[in-house]
Amino acid sequence: MQVTYRKAEKEDAPAIQSFQLAMAWETEKLKLNEATLKEGVGAVFNSPEIGSYHVCCVDGEVAGSLLLLKEWSDWRNGNVWWIHSVYVKPEFRGQKLFSGMYAYVKKMAEADSKVRGLRLYVEKTNRNAQGVYEKLGMNGEHYSLFEWMKTF
Repeated sequence: MQVTYRKAEKEDAPAIQSFQLAMAWETEKLKLNEATLKEGVGAVFNSPEIGSYHVCCVDGEVAGSLLLLKEWSDWRNGNVWWIHSVYVKPEFRGQKLFSGMYAYVKKMAEADSKVRGLRLYVEKTNRNAQGVYEKLGMNGEHYSLFEWMKTF
């Protein structure tokens, strides 16, 4: 099995869209509006200042993806990268592909002098994911996330 990690290209958008549809359903039983999702994924490729998608490929097949977003930290005078929209296709789970994606992102962050760290959020009930993140050296000790979201 040959595994590679790379920045996503526009041609990867359909796979990323399918991952997001599946993730929303798996995690929240939420059916996303496909037209809105397509525009949202496309916006990242059309406006790189929003963020960047990165993919994991197994034998040339896109098997997983994540989205990196920047948050400016005045306390740290640099960016914190948020890892969003993490998804690995079910048939590839349990093979440490996310661990590889995380190592790939962390290496990029370590090489960039303006990046101060990595963050992500996880559903409180998703104990499996929390265990993976803890094994990778992340912790959830500092902050709780609060939100307000429009419904549409």
